[in-house]
Amino acid sequence: MKITLAYSGGLDTSFCIKYLTEQGHEVHCVTVDTGGFTLADVEAMEAKAFTLGAVSFHCVDAMQDYYEQCIRYLIFGNVLRNNTYPLSVSAERMFQAVAIAKQAQLIGSQAIAHGSTGAGNDQVRFDLAFSVLCPEMQIITPIRDHRLSREEEVAYLAKHGFEWTQQKAKYSINPGIWGTSVGGAETLTSHLPLPESAWPTQLTESEPITIRLSFEKGELFGVNGQVFEHPTEAIRALQAIASPYAIGRDTHVGDTIIGIKGRVGFEAAAPLIIIKAHHLLEKHTLVKWQQYWKEQLANWYGMMLHEALFLDPVMRNIEAFLSSTQESVTGEVFVKLLPYRFELQGIKSEFDLMQSEAGKYGEMNNGWSGEDVKGFTKILGNQLKIQRLMRVDVVDKG
Repeated sequence: MKITLAYSGGLDTSFCIKYLTEQGHEVHCVTVDTGGFTLADVEAMEAKAFTLGAVSFHCVDAMQDYYEQCIRYLIFGNVLRNNTYPLSVSAERMFQAVAIAKQAQLIGSQAIAHGSTGAGNDQVRFDLAFSVLCPEMQIITPIRDHRLSREEEVAYLAKHGFEWTQQKAKYSINPGIWGTSVGGAETLTSHLPLPESAWPTQLTESEPITIRLSFEKGELFGVNGQVFEHPTEAIRALQAIASPYAIGRDTHVGDTIIGIKGRVGFEAAAPLIIIKAHHLLEKHTLVKWQQYWKEQLANWYGMMLHEALFLDPVMRNIEAFLSSTQESVTGEVFVKLLPYRFELQGIKSEFDLMQSEAGKYGEMNNGWSGEDVKGFTKILGNQLKIQRLMRVDVVDKG
């Protein structure tokens, strides 16, 4: 049978190649780059795929589609899952699944396979996308179906002449332009932190610096005065500056789609800085009810994306709302970088509502008088006064 395999180059999908070919199937590997691979990475994955028995290898560059159709809305919404996680893997999985489904149809596969286990979110994300986009294809999941441990996978590959070191098998690392997730033995506990050696990026810079981020209608286009043609270039430039400070490390604890708690480490220097800087700029340029409803809908958007429901049409409605709020979110944000952390310094924007001529907080206001405030406050508190008087009356009667 001709099978398209969602291939990452990691242990699980490497096992799938060897296992499926040993079963007599024709395996076509498809890798989707969401901004986490170098040319050397792709070449190494291709070589490994053919060594393990794959018939073909294809790498789809989905980074710009990923940004245009998803990341920009995560920025517009300042989306952090459980106020912590920028949805690094959650977001990119759907775009990988969509690209793989299209490639499977081009290849003319009878089946589509992935290496997800039976314990996490990815199995649902891939299954759902494949069942919607290519329902005619069988979905094959060797790791999940056989309930295999990483140790069993390593042993199987070794039996077939392919060595996989224990160090490589110890951690599962998923890189992308919107952050890198790190899972391992420690993240399966509730108390152990990831060791320093587990983090893909190490601290190499300690001298504090202040950088300038330039936003235009909510999108990052400039870093330290350099303007880029596309926001993905600006994100990568910021990542290059900030990652040597080991900024953006954290551990996310959340509820999986299948109802169990999950824990994963991640590092996302550029995403976290961008979201926080964008949020600060919005505080200055949006009115309070815009901010309020953005927060409600953006939280829902992040939840739906995490829960594998990116294809639901309500997501397009929320994206339209988020886009409409960004007309005045233009300006510069100043951010200080230090080892393991960053500080937001302030903003400059022609749309800064704090600099209105009507008045400045804590000082004299020019748009109204003290008598106006007295009347406004009296009317504002009228309903509360009535309610309190009625309750006092009830208490007295009792």
